Amino acid sequence: MTQQPASPDLTPAFAPGGALRASINLGNPILAHRDPASGEPAGVSVDLAREFGRRLGVPVELVAFERAALSVDAVRAERADIGFFAVDPARGEGLRFTAPYVLIEGAYLVPQASPVSQNGQVDREGTRISVGAKSAYDLFLTRGIREAEIVRLEGAPRALAALRAGEVEVAAGIRQLLEAEAARAEGVRVLPGRFMVIRQAMGVPAGRGAAAQELLASFVEEMKAVGFVADALKRHGVEGAIVAPAG
Repeated sequence: MTQQPASPDLTPAFAPGGALRASINLGNPILAHRDPASGEPAGVSVDLAREFGRRLGVPVELVAFERAALSVDAVRAERADIGFFAVDPARGEGLRFTAPYVLIEGAYLVPQASPVSQNGQVDREGTRISVGAKSAYDLFLTRGIREAEIVRLEGAPRALAALRAGEVEVAAGIRQLLEAEAARAEGVRVLPGRFMVIRQAMGVPAGRGAAAQELLASFVEEMKAVGFVADALKRHGVEGAIVAPAG
């Protein structure tokens, strides 16, 4: 690859303490997970963080969180310098986003015996939908659901457990995660299609300025264009996510 180093003038905006602190959301296993051997964070977002740090010429410190909301809060409060989030209007305050680098589908999981067979049948009175609190799909459904009740729980595993326990009629989440849950044990199935497209982007604290946002946005576009993102998805065995089109 022929990537050029970032302008040294912007290094302090991203790494004021001398190292680039990257907020990693382990709650999205499509893009980040713990390496089974080392226990350290790994995945597409980690690869991007390390490459951006290389461009800046600074070491990278990975700050891992189990839920998206915690990862977002860390960047917004400047306890981290960059992060990897689903773009959503509700997250705009205090953050500056790039265009997305990956697109992921949001889907529904229902009991095998449920009469619900299509996404359009979910939003009905008496239906309870479990979601990870403040996740991308929680924010999306909060704006769109009119009749059903949204049950917000701490993290995707708890939301899936609520469905199996009969506490809700539907669970919402990342399609690949729901498909893995359906394959793990009988009794549940994923509805066909999607109810949303999750646009995964990079973000920086708003206080770092427009120039910092522009540099990060340019980095994301280059990573898509030269095949870095596609290679990372393949390297980490990610299926179902696709590289986002040019921003």
